[in-house]
Amino acid sequence: MTAQPRSPQGHFLLGNLSDFTRDTLAFLLDVRQYGDLVKWKFGPFPAYAVNSPALMHQMLVADAEHYDKDRTSRVILNPVLGEGVFTSNGDFWKKQRKLVAPSFHTKRIGAYGEVMVDYANRLVAKWEDGDTLIIDHEMTALTMEVISKTLFDAQVGAETEEISEQITILLEVLNHRFNSLFPTPLWVPTPENRAFKRAIAKLDEIVARFVAQWRAAGVDKGDLLSMLLQARDDDGNPMSDKQVRDEAVTLFGAGHETTSNALTWVWYLLSQNPDAEARLHDELARVLGGRNPRMEDLPNLPYTEMVVKEAMRLYPPAFAVVREANTDVELGGYTLPKGSIIMGNIYGIQRDERYFPNPDRFDPDRFSADNEKLIPKYAYLPFGGGPRVCLGNAFAMMEARLVLATIAQKYSFALAPGHPVIPQRVFTLRAKHGVKMVAHQREAIPVLA
Repeated sequence: MTAQPRSPQGHFLLGNLSDFTRDTLAFLLDVRQYGDLVKWKFGPFPAYAVNSPALMHQMLVADAEHYDKDRTSRVILNPVLGEGVFTSNGDFWKKQRKLVAPSFHTKRIGAYGEVMVDYANRLVAKWEDGDTLIIDHEMTALTMEVISKTLFDAQVGAETEEISEQITILLEVLNHRFNSLFPTPLWVPTPENRAFKRAIAKLDEIVARFVAQWRAAGVDKGDLLSMLLQARDDDGNPMSDKQVRDEAVTLFGAGHETTSNALTWVWYLLSQNPDAEARLHDELARVLGGRNPRMEDLPNLPYTEMVVKEAMRLYPPAFAVVREANTDVELGGYTLPKGSIIMGNIYGIQRDERYFPNPDRFDPDRFSADNEKLIPKYAYLPFGGGPRVCLGNAFAMMEARLVLATIAQKYSFALAPGHPVIPQRVFTLRAKHGVKMVAHQREAIPVLA
């Protein structure tokens, strides 16, 4: 057994920090050449990268009890997410996940399909043929309206732009703090820290208002917040107000950010691949015939789902998953000591030609019923995997498919001339300069009876 995995060459003091922070996505692709388990250095601190589906399965599933949410993520995210299911660990995390999980039961989220289609139609009604749109902003506004309605039975309306700006600030600050060896303590009144605290306060204000409105009504309105407030643990105890806040903010943030990113990349990739776009339009015309999609239509829209899945393979909103060993662990033929930080390289694995031939090509057929069976398990992890797999994965996939089916029947999009599209890690995977697109209204399809 070799004592240590191979490592990329780095600075004697800063290790691989500059490569990681300068272009994280390039680093995630480059680090694969050193093996399925690679040791690298975040400044003076050692870390490991997992670059194979087998080791991802071992870390996330087979030996999941030996890995916790890493302490760095917990410390940095705690001011925003508190002890929500994304950041908590141990028995507390198990209890909270058990309480939150019923909110995403298939029957529960099935009722939200109509809301998703309704808000997509409201958005489209604001556009005109030839409009130049910042499509990532449009998708963020849409998914924020959807999560506000389904989570809180509320509408953010005129606040959408302000909330979006505050969340962008949060993501940028979080990204900067993740890139820093020693982040500035939040009690230091720097301009960044003040902006960060204002953004958190805005989120807290919104959630507190929604919770107060629910308590005033005191009835189950069919939203996710109703499930959170009515949830009881094994001893019959409800969540504290602080815990409701933490879970609600976690769901609000994750529930719109990842789906808006996925849809943004869908529109961009379709604009660059006219054959795939034509197949999508053909399926929608054949199955829907111009009418709005419904939940029961989704099984009959396989290509629509394939488009979404392939977009999330190329541009996974969560580009990596990070864990911390809570004991000495055996991984990839090496012994890693307790406290080791391990990064599961989702972006790198999903672009690895060993598992996805011609990996940089947009090819939705990879996810046809037959071809998907050939993809190694844990080579495709847009929602993570194992016990900590994203609770909202079914919600997100339903929303992405319904929104795509609704809008694509009415509009197609072309990338604005000269506009650069550069993927960038800003906590999630966004486009550095946004995605500016020209909307082209499609000829209306006579609605079939």
